[in-house]
Amino acid sequence: PQHKCGNQKSCPQNYFAFKIISGAANVVGPSICFEDSVLMSSVKNNIGRGLNIALVNGTTGQLLKTDAFDMYSG
Repeated sequence: PQHKCGNQKSCPQNYFAFKIISGAANVVGPSICFEDSVLMSSVKNNIGRGLNIALVNGTTGQLLKTDAFDMYSG
């Protein structure tokens, strides 16, 4: 069976499915999937160097904001 975000197991009811993949230098970019919807990825061109964060409403699952924090340049 196919599970949300390509996870190996389904989440229990009343839980959100998510998958966060870390990037590998300049070769592979990071991605964030939430409830089978890709929130951030190199394909969407909304990732950056450093910490990539997606803010999601914990009750509704609605995406509120995405951003990247460059920890190298300060």
